[in-house]
Amino acid sequence: MIDDGDTFSPKVRRWRDVFWLAIFMLHLIALGFVLVLLGLNRFKKSDRLNIDRYTNRVWEHNNGLTENYWPNYAVAGGVGAALGWIWLLLLGSHANLMMKVSVHILTTYLAVISVLCFWCKQFFWGVAFATGAALQFLYVISVVDRLPFTMLVLQKAVKMVWSLPEVMRVAYAFMAVMLLWMGIWSFGAAGVVASSRGDLGRWWLLVVLSVSLFWTGAVLCNTVHVIVSGLVFLVLIHGGRNASPMPPNPLMKSLRYAVTTSFGSICYGSLFTAAIRTLRWKIRGFRSKIGNNECLFCCVDFLFQLVETLVRFFNKYAYVQIAVYGKGFNRAARDAWELFQSTGVEALVAYDCSGAVLLMGTVLGGLITGTCAGVWTWMTWSDRVIMVGSTAMLMGMVLVSVFFYSPTEDYYR
Repeated sequence: MIDDGDTFSPKVRRWRDVFWLAIFMLHLIALGFVLVLLGLNRFKKSDRLNIDRYTNRVWEHNNGLTENYWPNYAVAGGVGAALGWIWLLLLGSHANLMMKVSVHILTTYLAVISVLCFWCKQFFWGVAFATGAALQFLYVISVVDRLPFTMLVLQKAVKMVWSLPEVMRVAYAFMAVMLLWMGIWSFGAAGVVASSRGDLGRWWLLVVLSVSLFWTGAVLCNTVHVIVSGLVFLVLIHGGRNASPMPPNPLMKSLRYAVTTSFGSICYGSLFTAAIRTLRWKIRGFRSKIGNNECLFCCVDFLFQLVETLVRFFNKYAYVQIAVYGKGFNRAARDAWELFQSTGVEALVAYDCSGAVLLMGTVLGGLITGTCAGVWTWMTWSDRVIMVGSTAMLMGMVLVSVFFYSPTEDYYR
């Protein structure tokens, strides 16, 4: 048995990955300032701060204002939060059904969105969503034999989630924090959409803002991972949350470490783990269904080995090591992967598709959110549908992931 005194003691906790902590905090401060400027520049008055004169681009004659689009983003925030809350509640009573909906409805929904984009003469986005629908269908076909096992894992995870009410409070608290940041972020994004820049300039600004939002959302989501992992460790090692050796207020103990000494490691890992994990799922699925095409198999196998090498240094299981031992991210990721290999658990982890299924639910929630905001935008500002819809979709994904994805995933780790 591991002594939690040797792992949760402040004496063995040091600040890790401080450089990335500083980068993330500076990024938040600088971006917050820029977002407020962008939103205010078009709030109730066009070019209030005279920012337009600092560009050499040819301007459009656009009299859009921030308040024209900010309510659309408010709808996206409300829908995303509501979907995350509803899904989390339904997972407690209908986990198997909700997972099947995530897996099978996503392909259909992507195809429908693709048709709507073609109907609106948005050919690029139509092709993009059609390609996404095809890739999603192929992936589901490639892992269909693993879905029953995945459903059992998720059912067990959900059952454990509902046995710890502290987990729900963590999700609610971080949802409130994310909604607060969403208010600032959407204010600036609405100012960008309303600006007189050309479409290319607006899109570049929105891409930069979206990358920042994705990182911020991932940091908050993974902070919940670390908090819940620490709480679960304490509960399991003492034999239950009501056991006599259980330390007082274990949630606050885990929270304190997550937002102080380990926060830099969370910021660092959040930059890479989501992208690498998604790429690994896709390549693993295609690799198992290639067949006898040796040339294609060699190419995919090379990519697979490359991604597997990256997974050794950037994997989601590092957050458990961070929560329990307070390690830096790279060391935690390597130690977690070596532990899996030495115990033979790696094969079980590779067979499990729980993370992919949860990601499907997150994407579906984002698509529904983007559709709601996009439909409202189309009724008033038809030339801004894709801009508002795509950014609203990202908002929905981030909100659903904090509420739905974070607490559940920690338990099957």
